[in-house]
Amino acid sequence: MQKIRISKILADRGMCSRREADHYIEKGWVKVDGRVAKLGEKAYPEQRISLDKIAQEKQQERVTIILNKPVGYVSHQAEGQYKTAASLIQARNQFDKDKHSFSTQHLKGLAPAGRLDIDSQGLLVLTQDGTVARQLIAEDSEVEKEYIVRVSGNLQSNGLKMLRHGLSLDGAALKPAEVEWINEDQLRFILQEGKKRQIRRMCEIVGLKVTGLKRVRMGNVLLADLPQGMWRYLKPHERFL
Repeated sequence: MQKIRISKILADRGMCSRREADHYIEKGWVKVDGRVAKLGEKAYPEQRISLDKIAQEKQQERVTIILNKPVGYVSHQAEGQYKTAASLIQARNQFDKDKHSFSTQHLKGLAPAGRLDIDSQGLLVLTQDGTVARQLIAEDSEVEKEYIVRVSGNLQSNGLKMLRHGLSLDGAALKPAEVEWINEDQLRFILQEGKKRQIRRMCEIVGLKVTGLKRVRMGNVLLADLPQGMWRYLKPHERFL
């Protein structure tokens, strides 16, 4: 069995991200079988690797935020007159103020875990925690994303079947999806991937045009009654998987 970089082992175990692991190793906060690890060092996956108490506390301080993003906000960098979704993370927009006090420290290193198009709304996750980001956006992520999609047009005869499995984008086959009608002009999509404008492009292929798209769930975390433009902290008991 080959040795693997300690930072990768820690990330694979969900203890921190690779970047965080390298930082902790530089600080001397990681041990392998009781010995302080060195940056770039490798180990066997079965070896005992531990984080110092300080590193553990750093991990626990990192926050994850659930935002109900309105249409007209971009997920990542600002574009022209459009603001970023992160600009909504202010004390006045907090939904559950009585449960967790807002701190400007929670904005440091806060980044969206995945995208939600400018003309889409709903659940957007922003996090300081690299393990959460990896769980949601890694290529091997198993976290389901659920969307309510309003459409117009005429679905081709085998369109629903194609939406569920059989379409390709950017030269690559898409993973199977769960797609069903919930009323005459709305579909429910459940995906395990998130290519750029994926649902809109899928619908175009089978004769439909998306007129409204809202993400309502990521894994076990629901948008629920969170008002548009408001945000809340991920609750201690909530897990995406």
